[in-house]
Amino acid sequence: MSSLFLMVTITDRRSTDAFLQLYEQRGVDVNLRTVGSGTAVRETLATLGLEKTEKAVLLAVVTEDTWKAVRTDLRRKMRIDVPGTGIAFTVPLSSIGGRRALMFLTQHQPLTLKEESTLKDTRYELLLVIANQGHTGTIMDAARAAGAGGGTVIHAKGTGMEGAAQFLGMELVNEKELVLIVARTPEKNRIMKAIMDGAGPKAGAIVFSLPVTDTAGLRLLEDEEPVQETAAQ
Repeated sequence: MSSLFLMVTITDRRSTDAFLQLYEQRGVDVNLRTVGSGTAVRETLATLGLEKTEKAVLLAVVTEDTWKAVRTDLRRKMRIDVPGTGIAFTVPLSSIGGRRALMFLTQHQPLTLKEESTLKDTRYELLLVIANQGHTGTIMDAARAAGAGGGTVIHAKGTGMEGAAQFLGMELVNEKELVLIVARTPEKNRIMKAIMDGAGPKAGAIVFSLPVTDTAGLRLLEDEEPVQETAAQ
């Protein structure tokens, strides 16, 4: 397929609507929105004449061509290069679970379907599951049954969900849960399929994956070296 990316935008929460309007003009209708807070120290904020504010974190799937156009708009219209305005970056996607989900997420963007492209030689993948609120347990049960470990849940609000019925045959509510699961690359497709099959229609689950280039803290028993026992002297 065309190169696909997860676009991440972090900005002042009060600027959220302006960013969403710009993205909509470029065909990026489907966004997930959650909140965070900045970590700048009080002295720095005082020097710059700024107040500590809540941050909005926006997530959207974009094609390479869309990102190039959006990046230009962010610089020219949103003046994102001015300190304090925000930041936007992209992370490559390796796969999306199902053609319908792909068409829904990129419905107004230029897209050419080609052979799936992935980063090679990555041992792990990050699975991102977007689902209606209240279905995390069912999703994780399906994922664990297919070999996944634990997951992390982030509460978010979706925009552009109105087109879901056309592409997915179901209505999606605005209140969302984003489930993050790190899985072995050889197990990725099995886990993604298990989630899509086992989540149930009410969950409205959409799942896609990102390559993980390195990890720390994932001590899997099958990877550990066997401990050599030594006889007591």
